[in-house]
Amino acid sequence: MKMHADELDIDAALVRRLVAEQFPELAALPVQEVRSTGTVNAIFRLGQDRYVRLPRAATWAGDLDREGRWLPELAPRLSLRVPQVVGRGEPAAGYPLRWAVYRWIEGEPYADELVVDERRAARELAQFVAELRRVPVTEEAPRGGRRPLAELDTGTRDTIRASDGVIDAGSALAAWQRALAAPPWAGAPVWVHTDLLRPNILVHAGAICAVIDFGGTGVGDPAADVIAAWSVFGPTGREEFRRSLDVDDATWQRSRGFALHQAAAIIPYYTVSNPGFVTLAKRTVEQVLMDVDQER
Repeated sequence: MKMHADELDIDAALVRRLVAEQFPELAALPVQEVRSTGTVNAIFRLGQDRYVRLPRAATWAGDLDREGRWLPELAPRLSLRVPQVVGRGEPAAGYPLRWAVYRWIEGEPYADELVVDERRAARELAQFVAELRRVPVTEEAPRGGRRPLAELDTGTRDTIRASDGVIDAGSALAAWQRALAAPPWAGAPVWVHTDLLRPNILVHAGAICAVIDFGGTGVGDPAADVIAAWSVFGPTGREEFRRSLDVDDATWQRSRGFALHQAAAIIPYYTVSNPGFVTLAKRTVEQVLMDVDQER
């Protein structure tokens, strides 16, 4: 089932044609679709050590270009593995967008049962966020992160109300109102990943091994990456993550608002087309509400 009204037709046969035409040396490798909760790119494993990503719609056509431009500069400064582009594909075979071939990273999307020590995982991800923030910001660095909470107010209230029955909409609206009271960010921009959700954090041998999907990376409010406190961790990991990053109250409140905003938007949009993603979003809302209750 397609997730977006403008989603392109993408299947293994298309990938085989594209690879055979533009990377003939790889044409004999098997192609297998990778099932995931991903919403932006279709992913196909190519042999054992590569995979192909193709934007599902023109809306995200520039994300792979952003990764190709900035990942080589970010990767050497980060302790966790990140995607490595090994080939760039051009529009062809009826597919109108650029696409890319990456080096395969062994691992599974973050899940509680895969992690041996949640506190350790929180420290590892906090170290990654801190390292990313320390990357020098140049004039050509792209903008990253979300708009200020006040500019997201109407849309967030609408999606929370539309999610009633899946989440406690009344409590979520109260939590959102609480987040709006946080002082707006006025600091220097830092590098942020912007989408630290469980599907974008890979676990191998009981520990976090990689962070993927840098299509929205750029410079902006550091609160953008603190969303992992609720989108990834439970109370134990959340406490360790905040301590390790030394997150101040204003950043914590803004980030909790961003986490709620993103999760609430996911639920009504993907209810039918991507129920696994909705389950993760519902979990994030529940973690936000739990955290708010503990503050009172």
